[in-house]
Amino acid sequence: MKMAKKIILATIMFPIALGTASAFAASNGDKNNQKGDHKNPRMEQCAPGLNLTPRIIKRLDLTDAQKQKIKALRQANGAEMKVKMAKHDKQMNELLLADKFDKSKATAMVKEEQNNRVERQVNRLEKQFQTLNILTPEQKAKFADIEKKQHQKCGDKMNHGKGKKPMGKGDK
Repeated sequence: MKMAKKIILATIMFPIALGTASAFAASNGDKNNQKGDHKNPRMEQCAPGLNLTPRIIKRLDLTDAQKQKIKALRQANGAEMKVKMAKHDKQMNELLLADKFDKSKATAMVKEEQNNRVERQVNRLEKQFQTLNILTPEQKAKFADIEKKQHQKCGDKMNHGKGKKPMGKGDK
């Protein structure tokens, strides 16, 4: 096999291997998470953007109807993502398990994925908007306050060790 083909194959296989390893680690490594939710709650707190996490939902005192609407939105979004991921996985497997590596097909897949990135970001924002529109104005204000406090906390954690430190007893 020529060196260029080896490099291209390695470039494609490396992210797949990392994804497989992280999926395995997520399914086995999170002992604190008893409900089977694969996300780390500490990571949810510092995620960028407005995130209506299960912890925040509990703090907002949603009505049962609001909870059902949010659950239905998330289930619909999850089903849609599963279909898209299955299609992508099938294309990737066809490419990688073929007898001969098709560079043009690989290039087309990578370009398509780059083009779909903007669409995915817009869809994510639309889904966040739909979810937040389920809240009452009072709940939105409370949510904004919770988000502001969490991001301040995360900012403090991210800046740990940077900038000036307060003077301690032994400092001059």
